[in-house]
Amino acid sequence: MDAYLTETQSAFSPFALPPVLIAAQSDAGRGRAIETIEAAGLRFAECADLDAAPERIALQAAAAALWVELDHDRQDTLDRLLDRVQADVGGGRYGAIIAAPSSLLDLVSAKAWDTNIEVLIDATESERIASLALATSVARRAEGVSDVAADRNAARLRQLSDEVSRIASTLARLSAGPRPANRVQIRPELGDLPELPAETVRAVIRARRLRGRFFSEELFADPAWDMLLDLLQAEIAQLRVPVSSLCIAAAVPATTALRWLKTMTEQGLFVRRADPHDGRRVFVELAPTTSQALRRYFAEVGHVAVV
Repeated sequence: MDAYLTETQSAFSPFALPPVLIAAQSDAGRGRAIETIEAAGLRFAECADLDAAPERIALQAAAAALWVELDHDRQDTLDRLLDRVQADVGGGRYGAIIAAPSSLLDLVSAKAWDTNIEVLIDATESERIASLALATSVARRAEGVSDVAADRNAARLRQLSDEVSRIASTLARLSAGPRPANRVQIRPELGDLPELPAETVRAVIRARRLRGRFFSEELFADPAWDMLLDLLQAEIAQLRVPVSSLCIAAAVPATTALRWLKTMTEQGLFVRRADPHDGRRVFVELAPTTSQALRRYFAEVGHVAVV
């Protein structure tokens, strides 16, 4: 049954929109989703449960966005829902938000990688509201109400969400979480470039993390560079890097790291590779041109300290 909220329009919803569709695994998750949607001043429609969600989504005539609230893995049921979301969002039907715990990071990032899917990992309420605003911009464009000012506003909201993530979390540290363990053959064509010792890159990474002993890490947040360095180190050591490990290396909240990961993949700096042994996980590696550019950079700076 559809539930309609106050007609007061928020700053995030200047135009009348269809309801936000909710798919949740638990009553607690449903409550969290409703609280966020209410805070954004939008109305919502409910899904019965996760098993019925794909069919319920298919029946929905229009949706401002789809909010998926996950608590734990449900194997085939969850795979089916995420595959449906990826297909629908890729087709421009709606934008989506998937809120999940860190234990589901690899699965969600493997199944839901479209630009218009906002993935939230252990997110704060501010992050959740900002992501909902970004997701509903898909519906605004479909209704023909998007304009240049709205596009600029969406970019500002994304920047705001990233800044909130950086300030709100002090838990993302390089020492936390799993590290890639399986060795593979990843050798780019180096041409006339000199060999880059793995210890050189490791020393730079250690130096960057060492700053956290003396200053707040938020002062130096640079997830793009941290991810580039981690993937370069892994490439030299012939290691595969799963998404969860790369997010840890970024030294920012996982939600922020995932956004950077999507952006850098879209720009051709990173390449996603499916895990041949696990269809619910992907690895990330440097594109050949990115690897060559990094190696040329290190060759150019020589013995100068790189941090």
